Amino acid sequence: MILEMKVPSPGESIKEVEIATWLVQDGDYVEKDQAIAEVDSDKATLELPAEASGIITLKASEGDAVAVGAVVCLIDTSAAKPSGPEASGAPAAVEVKVEAPKAEAPKKEEVKAAPAPATTYAAQAPSPAARKILEEKNIQPSDIVGTGKGGRITKEDAVNAVPSMGTPTGGNRGTERTKLSMLRRKVAERLVSAKNETAMLTTFNEVDMTNIYALRDQYKEEFKAKHGLGLGFMSFFTKAVTRALQLYPDVNSMIDGQEKISYDFCDISVAVSGPKGLMVPVMRNAETLSFRGVEAEIKRLALRARDGQITVDEMTGGTFTISNGGVFGSMLSTPIINPPQSGILGMHNVVERAIVRNGQIVIAPVMYVALSYDHRIIDGRESVGFLVAVKEALENPVEILMNNNPKKALEL
Repeated sequence: MILEMKVPSPGESIKEVEIATWLVQDGDYVEKDQAIAEVDSDKATLELPAEASGIITLKASEGDAVAVGAVVCLIDTSAAKPSGPEASGAPAAVEVKVEAPKAEAPKKEEVKAAPAPATTYAAQAPSPAARKILEEKNIQPSDIVGTGKGGRITKEDAVNAVPSMGTPTGGNRGTERTKLSMLRRKVAERLVSAKNETAMLTTFNEVDMTNIYALRDQYKEEFKAKHGLGLGFMSFFTKAVTRALQLYPDVNSMIDGQEKISYDFCDISVAVSGPKGLMVPVMRNAETLSFRGVEAEIKRLALRARDGQITVDEMTGGTFTISNGGVFGSMLSTPIINPPQSGILGMHNVVERAIVRNGQIVIAPVMYVALSYDHRIIDGRESVGFLVAVKEALENPVEILMNNNPKKALEL
């Protein structure tokens, strides 16, 4: 029996996928549920499992765009599983003896030496003044052709000499052209769309991270011992953001035609780097999560993105995005809105800087934060107020985010 394997629908709005990589070869024997291909949609990379066991015949090539529901391969379910080396696709080893040819003795050839060019004792010999200049420039006299009598290097020759820095065409100049994946093309399309179709503006602030560092130093070992999780910055930022979104609900809304859609929940998209590029999985109802809940969910989503297991449903939706460029060393940036959302918070690296605290100049760990927002729906008052609320919560985490009880908030 020949089974036709068709492309399943990865999501409601996806009409086609791209064959990123075949994990098997034409004619291989595959087992049921074995991953046979990786396919790219415009939202995620997914594995395609075999629907039955048998000999596979490929009907599409890597890089082909295939409509959802189209046949991508055939599986002959009546074929018996081969035994021996063929079963694993490894060719049987064949011993071949090759007799090395006998080396012939090289023939001696008589080489006549070319006559040496006539030279004089003065050729490439610098004058005392020229020698001093060449030594200052670290230039060898042999690298210069003298213009003086008999080839002598004059002072003028030394003054005009330029140290050798290589030739403009001396290095490699190869190029390589590769097709962008469907996911990368969709990301590019959405970023350009966000720039062109929104009134995007960015506002900045700085956060004194002293109190968060103190909390992490005090509780991170106990937190990890009890929950098996690291106590990172993302839980503090997520809690601060969800609080600010509830204080400034316009930032937690989006435009749909001539209408504004507002949400009474906070689905926070978190930008993470995966093997196929940037991915933005979503933490659902982040406003209900504890510090432990946020850390556990971020770890789960990051691992699924890294292993290529993230699903379209986990990437869909989101009412606000947090992007942490600081893990790559970014000091400051203007993040681009993730449409159709209206706002994105950019985190950056933490650097010790001089700040004024209680009238005194002190050194403190400081992070710059940036809020990019759609000015069509969010006014300056809301955007600045939102970012100030985030800053206040991060600088006073015990009072604002932990209700003056860190051990209870961290479930210790």
